Amino acid sequence: MDLRFDEISLTLRGRPVLHGVTGALTAGEITVILGANGAGKSTLLSCLAGLRKPDAGLVQLNRQSLHAMPPQERASLIGLLPQQADIHWNVNVRTLVALGRLPHCGRWGLGAEDEAAIDAAMVAADCAHLAARKAQRLSGGEQARVLLARVLAGEPRWILADEPFASLDPAHQLDAAACLRAAAAQGVGVAVVLHDLTQAARLAHRVIVMKEGAIIAAGPVGEVMNPAVLEAAYGVRVHAGQDAEGAPLIVPVARLP
Repeated sequence: MDLRFDEISLTLRGRPVLHGVTGALTAGEITVILGANGAGKSTLLSCLAGLRKPDAGLVQLNRQSLHAMPPQERASLIGLLPQQADIHWNVNVRTLVALGRLPHCGRWGLGAEDEAAIDAAMVAADCAHLAARKAQRLSGGEQARVLLARVLAGEPRWILADEPFASLDPAHQLDAAACLRAAAAQGVGVAVVLHDLTQAARLAHRVIVMKEGAIIAAGPVGEVMNPAVLEAAYGVRVHAGQDAEGAPLIVPVARLP
């Protein structure tokens, strides 16, 4: 099952933000979307989630138009973790996480399978101990973990996450990355917008690099995340190497003239 986008274009508030971009996400893989601020990364993610309909082009899930799907079916298949997800309800954490099960609930509400999925998601996101706390009173990092748990509780076939590590401390960044890897290992397709290049190189199977609303490179991480592509995308000189354990290390070192 692929999530494909073909020649999609979108203009927002009179400004073109996507220019005929084409590509595909593959189930069981993590695709990281890279690019400078304003490159169109978050807009592309919102189109792939079905929140925005492109002005032109087509988004397809398993060869079916994403925007022609019934909203509940689409919500059951795609879990979105937006960059800024404000919590507007004064509810406890478990109730908020349980909202991730709504696309699966029958007329009688939550069943044993739903409760088990909620429990597993809260453990995976390290927020089970927060279950009785009011979600609005949590720290930014705690809220980020709770919102990740809400997505995981829905057991979607696709997880789309926009800067999911931004509010997390280093330990919880590693935990969240492990959650995404575990999901991909179970056949879930994962797309993540990131700015940290080292983090991207260590997490991704494939990479999409965007600039000014267009895709300038796409492919396996080892082929795409090279200094020439990254310098073209960000306008900075980068050092690419490995740490003492052989893991990728990519560091921006200076702006290009």
